Amino acid sequence: RHLNPDTELKRYFGARAILGEQRPRQRQRVYPKCTWLTTPKSTWPRYSKPGLSMRLLESKKGLSFFAFEHSEEYQQAQHKFLVAVESMEPNNIVLSDACRFQEDQEMARDLVERALYSMECAFHPLFSLTSGACRLDYRRPENRSFYLALYKQMSFLEKRGCPRTALEYCKLILSLEPDEDPLCMLLLIDHLALRARNYEYLIRLFQEWEAHRNLSQLPNFAFSVPLAYFLLSQQTDLPECERSSARQKASLLIQQALTMFPGVLLPLLESCSVRPDASVSSHRF
Repeated sequence: RHLNPDTELKRYFGARAILGEQRPRQRQRVYPKCTWLTTPKSTWPRYSKPGLSMRLLESKKGLSFFAFEHSEEYQQAQHKFLVAVESMEPNNIVLSDACRFQEDQEMARDLVERALYSMECAFHPLFSLTSGACRLDYRRPENRSFYLALYKQMSFLEKRGCPRTALEYCKLILSLEPDEDPLCMLLLIDHLALRARNYEYLIRLFQEWEAHRNLSQLPNFAFSVPLAYFLLSQQTDLPECERSSARQKASLLIQQALTMFPGVLLPLLESCSVRPDASVSSHRF
């Protein structure tokens, strides 16, 4: 549900405003397949198998490893496309990026959604977006298109003002290969969690991953987690004991963060309009 931006937009603008635009399209829709990542539009061409499929490579230790596969015809088309892109002709630029550079965000987003729809239609029956137990190796070239399409969609959603949905896409990308994290989602997920006001998730992620990933040594987590605790302590619907505990943890963690990354102190004081003591500003750190 949270992968659909309409869910978040309904919360902001009301269901009537969002559904009012969709009803005419739904009457014309000829897409019987139910998808998680996109809502097919009537303006899209009818889906036909483009030579893209997915197969199960192996299952071990409760995890299933999948890979996209290209048919021979698809590979030939891909090769022609890459030759066209490398020719540097303006008409051969990747269309979504061309639209984005020209500030045609609507068309750029639509093209990415079409790509996601095509790839989701090619999913293996056992491939699940929500189980957290399905893996895609980024080192396989056939899998990279899915990663990049998810990343572009996540970026569009954040710019569109849907941080909660963008956060879910970030979680999805991270879940596909959490040990390697090829697109460095750990450098972004805390920002999206704060924007989405999902403080509990950020704190839980930090607590569960700190032991084996040393998240506190990443500057973004070192400062975002105490901020999450502080913002959590400001929520009036929590019991006073929980708010007090959150404030104490925020204070302790921000001290640890400033000890580990002292270069942040002066910009932080400047942002807070606080003039530091001479002994602080002249300190060798």
